[in-house]
Amino acid sequence: MLSPHEFATLMLVKDSADQIADRGEIDALVERQLVAMDQLASGVVRPRVTEDGDYILRTLTRIH
Repeated sequence: MLSPHEFATLMLVKDSADQIADRGEIDALVERQLVAMDQLASGVVRPRVTEDGDYILRTLTRIH
């Protein structure tokens, strides 16, 4: 089960990955394979929502 902070972080990664500062929440989502870290050609590492993470967000959206 994800905490409210982890859900919020997952939504932020989906909408504005460049503005994520809380590494602890990101690490928990990476561990659950809901977020992956991609290294861009510039060398910058950026989080992105995986297919599983996107599925959770879509399911949550349908519930509300």
